[in-house]
Amino acid sequence: MGLIYYFKNHKSSAIRMAKSSSYTSKQPDRHGFIHYTEEENRMWGELMARQFDHIPGRVCDEYIAALDLMDFPRDRVPQLAEISEKLRRHTGWEVAPVPALIGFTEFFELLANRKFPAATFIRRREDKDYLPEPDIFHEIFGHTPLLTDYRFAAFTEAYGKAGLRAEKRDHAMLARLFWFTVEFGLINTAQGLRSYGAGIVSSPGELDYALESDIPQRKPFDPLDALRTPYRIDIFQTVYFVIDNYDTLYDLAKTDLIPLIAQARRMGMHAPTYPVKEIA
Repeated sequence: MGLIYYFKNHKSSAIRMAKSSSYTSKQPDRHGFIHYTEEENRMWGELMARQFDHIPGRVCDEYIAALDLMDFPRDRVPQLAEISEKLRRHTGWEVAPVPALIGFTEFFELLANRKFPAATFIRRREDKDYLPEPDIFHEIFGHTPLLTDYRFAAFTEAYGKAGLRAEKRDHAMLARLFWFTVEFGLINTAQGLRSYGAGIVSSPGELDYALESDIPQRKPFDPLDALRTPYRIDIFQTVYFVIDNYDTLYDLAKTDLIPLIAQARRMGMHAPTYPVKEIA
């Protein structure tokens, strides 16, 4: 089966084709409750504490406010029903349990129906700083807070609907748009440059690098430019796109992405800004 959703915690987060996962999502009991071990709950608490210590001054105010709205538990892995209840109150979204890796079509269908996919496992201790799958910490801490913002939620829904309409050959191009916004987006604020992308806000290493390093390019967000920009998932990013506010994404949600994809294809892809990795 073709698989799509793939996360590398301290370096990157991505949508890509993949074959398998070393993790398996935990199954709920007959009451819909997922039982986590003491160690798994402890890992959640440690990850929460680390990120709460690291995000001040690096993450935008909208994300901080959304994080307060979500009010995640600090000492245990939250149940997906808890998360969904809070999201429904604000934007009608919810989270849907999935395996670690899912296909493009399922991913787009979920987003188009205001459901964000969330694997229910949490990383093992040996993977605390580097995880090759999207675990529940990344999905819940990184992605769900901003789904309380109607502009961000509208863009994510529109993205899913565009994916269902797009030709299969264009899925990789759409992945770039998701990558440079939802996963690795930066935003201008009155206080300076801040992050909002889930792959950054859930990673202390990428938070520092994305905002402080003089190595990567930071470009004003343009959807055509993003669609034409290649990336690698196993390194810190060489390019980040910067929005001025969430109205940029809200306006894009009201734009037909299919003609943009066709235009980007006609214009051609940008040359990679990173060493091209040879595939064995």
